[in-house]
Amino acid sequence: MEIDNIQNNNIIDFFPVSTDIDIELPLVEGISAGFPSPAQDFIDVSIDLNKEFIKNPSSTFFGRVNGDSMKDLGIDSGDLLIIDKSLEPTNGRVAVCFIDGEFTMKKIKIEKNYCWLIPANKKYKPIKVTADNEFIVWGIVIHVIKSF
Repeated sequence: MEIDNIQNNNIIDFFPVSTDIDIELPLVEGISAGFPSPAQDFIDVSIDLNKEFIKNPSSTFFGRVNGDSMKDLGIDSGDLLIIDKSLEPTNGRVAVCFIDGEFTMKKIKIEKNYCWLIPANKKYKPIKVTADNEFIVWGIVIHVIKSF
């Protein structure tokens, strides 16, 4: 399935990853989330977010969330996902799945003869995937980027 065919859908908007250039950004380490720490001189350290978050560039995509079915995991509408298509689906992982012609993002629960797609919002019901469904795990969510 080509990226051009899936960029616009109701659940996730997809974007290809570009790692052609290095983007080094300043990094301030040791930011206290508890009591304030003593002032320290700025340390000249940098980070490249491509190298930090994207381990498999040829199989990695960004996706923007549309909807609230995963809100109890802290994944909200508008969040940016980093999705790796090269990873194997395993129990408990959050996956972007293609089922019966539509994309959805859910936690995977694998059982003997079928699997479940489990939402993280009580207003949605789990989806039982059987041999009767057209189904693929399109990719595994490896990071969620939030804006405040």
